[in-house]
Amino acid sequence: MKRPIYIFSDGVLKRKNNTLYFESEGVQKFIPVENTSEIYIFGEVELNKRFLEFLTQSEIILHFFNRYGYYVGSFYPREYLNSGYMILKQAEHYLDTQKRLSLARTFVEGSYKNMRQVLKYYQSRGIDELERYIQQMENLFGSISNINDINTLMAIEGNIRQTYYSAFDLIIDKDDFKFEKRSKRPPKNALNALISFGNSMMYTIVLSEIYRTHLDPRIGYLHTTNFRRFTLNLDVAEIFKPIIVDRLIFSIISKNMLKPEHFEQNLEGIVITDSAKKLFIDELEQRLSTTISVKNIGNYVSYRQLIRIELYKIEKHLMGEKEYQPYVSQW
Repeated sequence: MKRPIYIFSDGVLKRKNNTLYFESEGVQKFIPVENTSEIYIFGEVELNKRFLEFLTQSEIILHFFNRYGYYVGSFYPREYLNSGYMILKQAEHYLDTQKRLSLARTFVEGSYKNMRQVLKYYQSRGIDELERYIQQMENLFGSISNINDINTLMAIEGNIRQTYYSAFDLIIDKDDFKFEKRSKRPPKNALNALISFGNSMMYTIVLSEIYRTHLDPRIGYLHTTNFRRFTLNLDVAEIFKPIIVDRLIFSIISKNMLKPEHFEQNLEGIVITDSAKKLFIDELEQRLSTTISVKNIGNYVSYRQLIRIELYKIEKHLMGEKEYQPYVSQW
């Protein structure tokens, strides 16, 4: 089975002996091309056109992050499954206001219901104070059926998410990981840095899965299609961030796997150290490979497979075969 490769060291990536080869100071390593699905680069890495041509031939995506852990961009090889018919269907559902709103509402619904499921899970474990946050979210979500424009819908979704984030301190209950308020670029504290890093990883994971479908990642519905390179991955990631990224953050903090020394203060805010990124990614890969029983599928699938299945459901919706219903976690 193919798997992602993560590179934190500085060095050179090249094609050698018809496979991938990474050379760093004192380290030379072959990367079997037949076993690699995508490559995540966090270090300062040199590469050339011949290497990129080989990635395209091998259908391998390259994701770049800067030294702060912010997503920079991706080398997205020529789509080998791209379908003109599917692009037309995506465009049709984007240009038709009602069709776009219908899909956008569904992404908000999936995001909201999975955020609520996370809070309900921890409420069932004795955190009774979460009830007021759940009620606030329910009240906000109740208004989306009457919304007729995307900007207002995104504002409501943002308010739901802010309410959800406000409950994090009750769940985590650690002085070193106070949420306080959402802050980005730069994050102002360790928890916000973790959320931003985890969300960036989720966006690229979904993008990699889109590559293996007939969908075009440039046409999203909740997030406006414009000069931004990709938007559909942002839409779909909203559904999975609560149940994959947020629950992973709660887990590694509760197990004391991350300490204050895993974070550094600089002029731009809080930075996650490479050791913390590696730890987070190791745990994320374990979670993505965890299998769960899913209603209407009939067998166990991994979370990574679940993302691909979600994309197939969107394809069927666009083709008019079956109305899209977002995945909602059941615990």
